[in-house]
Amino acid sequence: MKFRELTSIGHNVADSFASGMGFLIGVYEMEVFREAAASPEGFILVDFIAGTSTGAQPSDSLAKAISLYARALDGLCGRHGIKAAAFRELKARYSLDSHGPRFIVTVQDQSGRRSVDEYLGSPGRRVMELDELGRVRPKRQDTRPEAE
Repeated sequence: MKFRELTSIGHNVADSFASGMGFLIGVYEMEVFREAAASPEGFILVDFIAGTSTGAQPSDSLAKAISLYARALDGLCGRHGIKAAAFRELKARYSLDSHGPRFIVTVQDQSGRRSVDEYLGSPGRRVMELDELGRVRPKRQDTRPEAE
């Protein structure tokens, strides 16, 4: 299994959740960005493995959707030929700012390789930045294994 497959699945799950449609679970009305923006915390951090969230307190409907996404993860991974156990971490932080809806997806595999990717809008588009040579590249965080 390649790490890139895990990051792709992570983005797909987080983007599906961000869309508010929830086709993966059959829930068609979710307003994660509205709920995050209306809270004092200003964000909702969803753990798609545990089926929990931190930050803003989600509505009962959104909390149920979070739980259902966690239960659906194994089936989605199976369709891609991997096991959900390949993820050590799969989280997305949803917020709304002056640029619009934003979500940051964190994926970590069992060997410790980690990716943190930032997306704007719905559907999510990668946030881009200039590299040291002036080229436009996707904004990336450190993906090296954590120091032990």
